[in-house]
Amino acid sequence: MTAHVIVTDEGAARLIKMRRPEKKNAITRDMYRAMSAAIDTAQNNPNIRCLIVTGGSGVFTAGNDIEDLLSEGTSTSEAPGASDLVKFLYSLAHNVKPIIAAVDGVAMGIGTTLLFHCDYVLASKTAQFSTPFSTFGLVPEGASSLLMPRSMGHQRAFAMLVMGRTMTADDARVAGFVNSVVAPGHAEVEAHKVAREICALPAEAVAISRRLIRLPPEDVTRRIDQENHLFTERMRSAEAIAAFRRFVARTKD
Repeated sequence: MTAHVIVTDEGAARLIKMRRPEKKNAITRDMYRAMSAAIDTAQNNPNIRCLIVTGGSGVFTAGNDIEDLLSEGTSTSEAPGASDLVKFLYSLAHNVKPIIAAVDGVAMGIGTTLLFHCDYVLASKTAQFSTPFSTFGLVPEGASSLLMPRSMGHQRAFAMLVMGRTMTADDARVAGFVNSVVAPGHAEVEAHKVAREICALPAEAVAISRRLIRLPPEDVTRRIDQENHLFTERMRSAEAIAAFRRFVARTKD
């Protein structure tokens, strides 16, 4: 378990907190593995009724660690290192427990797309959502090309996934993928309140109802695989490698 992901069980809720503040919670392979394990081990645990994903106060996550992507893009290995991300996405797709996201600050790339696997999203006034895949020469991931248009319509999804436009917390609430906007620093506290509300409901009724309103997991994983194939190809493209290098150079200046 990496020190950059803290997992705690509080009552019937499991809190999964990304803690890499020096890198704005940019997600590494170890972090993906830790979050996958936290989700997977909750599935058959009757004491865990709900999951909360957060980055703490001030930032949710800046997305994938760009240095990891640059390393994978320039690797001569035939097998790219995207499997940890894909395993995490599979864990989300097959998860049967309600997931609440508490977003405070930036939610970039996978930080936004993972929210479409969640059941309830709270965002602070300072939250900002962006998926700048095209900017980095990449394509959507996380089944976002399937889930985002279904959630908020083609036009809004195009503006985010293709044009890379940023959404504020209020915009995201209007678009329909944020339930409630709260004061800065209060998203996690409010998430625990929502978790207690969900956990007080009859467990079987919640599970069946959740399953009825979600897409079948196999539909989601099929799109995850399709996107991952294209994403992996794009990581090794000249466009993407040049964009990664510009980003890394800029952050080191």
